[in-house]
Amino acid sequence: RTRAPSLYITHSLVMPPSLCIRSLASSAPAQQRLGGRAGSRSLRVLAVASPGPHASAKNSPKGTSVASSTSSSRRDTNVAPARVAITEATETTEAATTTSETTAETPSTSTSSSAASGVVAVDDVLAPVSDDMVQLDMSVRNIVGQRNPMLMAAADQIFGAGGKKIRPAVVFLVSRATMQLHGTSEMNAKHRKLAEIIEMIHTASLVHDDVLDECDLRRGAATVNQKYGTRLAVLAGDFLFAQSSWFLANLDNLEVIKLISRVIADFADGEIAQASSLFDTSITVEQYVDKSFYKTASLIAASCRSAAALSDVSDEVKEACYEYGRALGIAFQIVDDVLDFTQSTETLGKPRGQDLASGNLTAPAIFALQRDAEADGQLLDIIDSEFMEEDSLERALGYVEEFGGLDAARKLAEEYAQKARDSLSVLPDSASKESLNLLVDYVLCRVY
Repeated sequence: RTRAPSLYITHSLVMPPSLCIRSLASSAPAQQRLGGRAGSRSLRVLAVASPGPHASAKNSPKGTSVASSTSSSRRDTNVAPARVAITEATETTEAATTTSETTAETPSTSTSSSAASGVVAVDDVLAPVSDDMVQLDMSVRNIVGQRNPMLMAAADQIFGAGGKKIRPAVVFLVSRATMQLHGTSEMNAKHRKLAEIIEMIHTASLVHDDVLDECDLRRGAATVNQKYGTRLAVLAGDFLFAQSSWFLANLDNLEVIKLISRVIADFADGEIAQASSLFDTSITVEQYVDKSFYKTASLIAASCRSAAALSDVSDEVKEACYEYGRALGIAFQIVDDVLDFTQSTETLGKPRGQDLASGNLTAPAIFALQRDAEADGQLLDIIDSEFMEEDSLERALGYVEEFGGLDAARKLAEEYAQKARDSLSVLPDSASKESLNLLVDYVLCRVY
């Protein structure tokens, strides 16, 4: 138990994979070997998720990069679970408390504004589900505090830190929008529990990411591991993954279980793909989009399709909802990557250019490298040197803008955003559908 922290990826027969980071470096000898840091980035991958063959192209389309002419590759929501270590877990079930809502939605007389027409306020986007969001916030905090008092002190840090909780909001909006096909906007208890599951999975992934990346700040606030230590951060993430797995199994819907299980395996695939391509200047836009799907879009896409599945709608509607989430998620990730180049540390909540400095080449850098290859290769030389010179990062950020990397990335985000809008055509008009359109505008307006 004096070795460096290891990354354990486990899977149960009934529940989805759970990403658990076990910090084994808390003892004095280990800390001494690791330079006094229990949160070393030295990781040992004991098992790697490997999806089965993509037998069906009908379910869960992953899509392709807009910037390429390659054919679409599709993810199968019915593939066999990832072949990884099998573990068993027993959990105590918790009763889900829900509030039935019977008022039908009435679409607003206003139409969705485009990103170019001005700033879209997140409060406007979330207006149809604002009460649902309040209830969700209380529920997830209680789940942490009631079951594990030791984690109660960190609950505000885990579920706070300025997050807008877009992912569970999307679950609520898609749930209400698809229920309109049955003549009502009322959600059922499973819709609400799904939103809690999605928020817990997303939050757990962020907590573990901050441990892996040794981040001190997220959204301008101290991370859980910085404020409470690596040990509590790892335990908090483990608990959230385990609890979400138990809630997921109790939804008693095999389609939803398979969808969300695939997502947690995708998280691992995305992290491994990113770790294996650091400072790789040969990375293509297509590979970047795949990585963005695994890390961000997979969860949003599966959330949307799962919400539609719990509304008992047709396969056509479920697939359209999946495509909306996939395209929205990729656009969201591209925008985040653009902001890493353009926003100040105060606004972004982390140092500007952090992704590039760590060797994680995103859309702006990839597009700029394409132009740089036609010039004198200055940007390529800086990245290959891994920013050894004192001012090399600032020069690289300047080259990315000079070579049009930011504009090309914005255009790519706009193309995926339009795909998301087009996918909503299968849904009847409602306030929730309007908010789903507004959400696309909100994502885009952040980069203008």
